[in-house]
Amino acid sequence: MPTALSTTPQIDLRAADEQLSGPPPFESWGRYPTYGAKIIPLHWQSDFPAVTAGLHNGALPVGMGRSYGDVCLLKDGNLLLTTGMDRLIDFDPETGLLTAEGGVTLAQILDFAVPRGFFLPVSPGTKYVTLGGAIANDIHGKNHHTAGTFGRHITQFELVRSDGSRKLCSPTENPDLYAATIGGLGLTGLITWATLRLKPIVSRKIDYEGIQFHGIDEFLDLTNQSKDVEYTVSWVDVTSTGRNFARGVFMQGDHSNRRDTLGSSAKPKLVFPFDAPAFALNHLSVSLFNTAFFHKQIHKRVVSLQDYEPFFYPLDKVLRWNRMYGKRGLLQFQYVIPWQHAKEGTIAILHEVAKSGLASFLAVLKVFGDVPSPGMMSFPKPGITLALDFPIKPDQTFPLFARLADMTLEFGGRLYPAKDAAMTASQFQSFYPQWEQFARYRDPMLTSSFWERVTGDKPSL
Repeated sequence: MPTALSTTPQIDLRAADEQLSGPPPFESWGRYPTYGAKIIPLHWQSDFPAVTAGLHNGALPVGMGRSYGDVCLLKDGNLLLTTGMDRLIDFDPETGLLTAEGGVTLAQILDFAVPRGFFLPVSPGTKYVTLGGAIANDIHGKNHHTAGTFGRHITQFELVRSDGSRKLCSPTENPDLYAATIGGLGLTGLITWATLRLKPIVSRKIDYEGIQFHGIDEFLDLTNQSKDVEYTVSWVDVTSTGRNFARGVFMQGDHSNRRDTLGSSAKPKLVFPFDAPAFALNHLSVSLFNTAFFHKQIHKRVVSLQDYEPFFYPLDKVLRWNRMYGKRGLLQFQYVIPWQHAKEGTIAILHEVAKSGLASFLAVLKVFGDVPSPGMMSFPKPGITLALDFPIKPDQTFPLFARLADMTLEFGGRLYPAKDAAMTASQFQSFYPQWEQFARYRDPMLTSSFWERVTGDKPSL
């Protein structure tokens, strides 16, 4: 294989933590649940399965821990930390094909690709996720209606199983393992390297437009008018009722065609310094924030030219921003409801959230298109998706999530495992009836707290 390419070192979020409070335990981004586990750093593609020989209680490859629930946790098990496998291996500027190790982050890829006139084909709301994690959760972005999921742009990868076998996986070679691994929650083996098709750009800038809307009908009208725009997403106010119910800001953009200087991004310098007190995020404070956010646009429609960083990654400029939810952490709830019931289901769920008295600080509303994913267990399907997050208040948050999950099931939708810490086994198995087919491809050593919670399936090694 070609010599590794140079790359900008990634930001060490754990080092930022150590400066504040000493070495932290491995935790998910939601910081719930909290489980003990042995962390085993991987540095070379040959490390697995050699370092796992004789291990008990199973193992799980993990990256930056940006999943919100327990898909990246394994209680009393072994976490195979892949962030040391962070080398770029090969790049073809004619085709945009980049080959990199599974522990490289999207931030590192952007630092390499943007100055060379390329961008990620699909990006989530943070760049601090690994390539392997992006594949394992088949992440989606603001351009799902045009580009589909991240997995569609992975041409091949190497999968190492616990028996030492190395499988080259692509749509034509080991296609079953290829499909099972994309969206497979890290349970089919270790992704040592993968090839990603980047997209060409000529500018760092985004031609941005922000439009205020009131209600789901206006949101859907704007969505229909923006089918030719590559990136669309909306912030929605889930605290307001009456004439302000489901008001929001529809945000859309395309990569600018105006040629501009292409350079690397500045590294964030801000770190949220402490766990906010439990009372900080309450219905009143979030309502006030939502009102201010909605009205920060003086006009109903604004147009601007902005850098891609604030458009794609507004929260990444503050490291460890999840601390603002307090020591108990946060729960995130994300559903997709298919078009047949998408409008009525979304309105019903928004009413249920408003009625609960709990407030979601970050509420993201968008649509999924009909571009199929290659992943067997992938989350997106055509319809409306809504992501909500709430500080954990045990007597209120968990009962609300149970009601919302049941409503999602009633409307024919499903929840996103990468965001989940609360769905029941029966809910998961209804959302993903193909789980038993997928289980045949799970590596016998690999498991997660999420997988054991929703299936009862345990590692056999």
